[in-house]
Formats: sequence, C-alpha cells, structure tokens
Amino acid sequence: MSTSDHSAVPAPAPAPASFAVDVADVELEPDDLDPAQIVSGEPVVTGRVLWESADGKQVRGIWQITPGVVTDVEADELFVVVSGRATVEVEGGATLEVGPGSACVLREGDKTVWTVHETLRKAYHISY
Repeated sequence: MSTSDHSAVPAPAPAPASFAVDVADVELEPDDLDPAQIVSGEPVVTGRVLWESADGKQVRGIWQITPGVVTDVEADELFVVVSGRATVEVEGGATLEVGPGSACVLREGDKTVWTVHETLRKAYHISY
C-alpha cells in the first residue's frame, strides 16, 4: 500500500547522510486511513518517516498495517516487507503475494487492493 499520504506522520528532524535503524523495533505513530479505502475488517495504519528530501520528492520510512482489505492508488514506490503477509492485486496487472523479505515495486497510479493476512511492516522509498 502506498504511503503517499505521509502527512499524518510529522517530518523527522534532518537525519545524517548515513544512518541505520532496526526496522522491526522502530516505534511507529498513528497514520490516517481514509474510511472509504476500507473494503473489510478494521485495519489500522501506523508509520514513521525516516528521511525526506528538502523538496519533498523522495521519502523513506517504515509503514505498518493490521489485517483487513483496503484499496489504494499507489505512488512510485520500492518497499521490502520485514514482517507479515499480504496479497496485493494490481488492477489490470499482477497479483503479488508479499511476505518477509519480499521486495516490491509499485508504479505511480497503480490502483490496488491489499488483502492483509498478517500485520505487515515494510521499509519503503517513494519518489513523487
């Protein structure tokens, strides 16, 4: 799922050029999920922006969603799943089964349906 609406998570203080975090242990903050995106269940989204370019066109962070089914329109994104499992159906395209260790690329404008089977946590990089 896109983290294109990362405005709910406050922008972090400028990070050094190089840094490392334990993705599994980063404390996440509540992130808004538009109720119109929820198809079934009661999914909850949390996240944390780790870095954002000065012009806002590049964002890196961690994002998590609990089980449920949601729709989204994606940004240009590369993510790696750290934990959990989901099926991501891309309208007019592939059905992606993602789990721990999966690297996934989504194209800007992809319309997706995410069926989250187990709470999914991912590290992502988005280009706008």
